[in-house]
Amino acid sequence: MASKSATAFSPRSSKPTQFRFFYERGDFPIALGHDTKGNKIQWKVEIEKLDFHHYLPLFFDGLCETQHPYDFFAEQGVLDMLKAGGSKVLPVIPQLIIPIKNALNTRNPVVVARILKILQELVYCAPFIGEALVPYYRQILPVLNIFKAKNGATCHPNSELLSAWLSMSSAYPNANLWMTETLGDAIAYGQRKRENIGDLIEETLEAFEKTGGEDAFINIKYMIPTYESCLLN
Repeated sequence: MASKSATAFSPRSSKPTQFRFFYERGDFPIALGHDTKGNKIQWKVEIEKLDFHHYLPLFFDGLCETQHPYDFFAEQGVLDMLKAGGSKVLPVIPQLIIPIKNALNTRNPVVVARILKILQELVYCAPFIGEALVPYYRQILPVLNIFKAKNGATCHPNSELLSAWLSMSSAYPNANLWMTETLGDAIAYGQRKRENIGDLIEETLEAFEKTGGEDAFINIKYMIPTYESCLLN
């Protein structure tokens, strides 16, 4: 049996998203388009005229998706709406917390990396959003604390998981197989994308601190004790 720390890091299956349901029913005013940079969303209405209370939480819900085209439409749709939304985004923040938490709780390195980048875009897309997120740190940050890497250039677990594996390897013959299955996707993703979950977490926490006001650092520190201020040092 895997240890608690190992189980905490393992990817979890996610339920079918509301985003997928609405997309397959044809409820979104979107189509797949192309430009010189590749795929893009063709919006059938002006983004500024969308009901953000309805659409933005649904697109955030789709950030759990790992299959095409759902993952592309969800991520690009969120980015498009954050870019164009302005003051429409702030009132919707409470509705975004559960989708953000659900995406992080998948433990899937691709999904976690995606949501971290989205969070960075979110806090900078309009005034006061960083401050509005502070009361929700206790829901958002626990998974980041699990993933917070110490070093290295690819996605990998923290030292607790490595210790769990070392203790398992002597007691369980299949420990090496478990380690390979658990970490294989994360390592491959990091090598392919040249991204480090630990670096993305650090960037996200710094963005939270810079935009979250005077209470941001102490609340981040409470949830992630290893975090050091980027403003006070």
